[in-house]
Amino acid sequence: MLNVFVEKLGDVHVLHIQGRIVYGVATTTVREAVVAQANASAVVLDLAQVVLIDAGGLGALLELRQWTQSKGIEFSLTNVRSLVQQVFEITCLNTVFEISPRQSMSHAAAGARPPVVMKAFPTVCCES
Repeated sequence: MLNVFVEKLGDVHVLHIQGRIVYGVATTTVREAVVAQANASAVVLDLAQVVLIDAGGLGALLELRQWTQSKGIEFSLTNVRSLVQQVFEITCLNTVFEISPRQSMSHAAAGARPPVVMKAFPTVCCES
């Protein structure tokens, strides 16, 4: 199961992702959530609650990075757990994505106003 909660902090939209970013319904959900942020100046994926990412998930993130860049939207990742970080390092994608540390995001959020909109993109996945 994968859930995406959207937090709008001005023109910066933070997508809090919970679950596994794996090929199928989960990657479709992440894509839809990011594409829905077309009016943002920046999209930040908060991966603090992501426990697993597979090749399909990495491919989806690469597609979304390219899509946001083509729209002039900044795209970055934050709060990447150590096991997920290892996947980025093994694939050398840690050099492709802008990955900010946990402190950086919490510092930015601390000075921000409360979320304007909170929207959920829940999915139910039959994978175990």
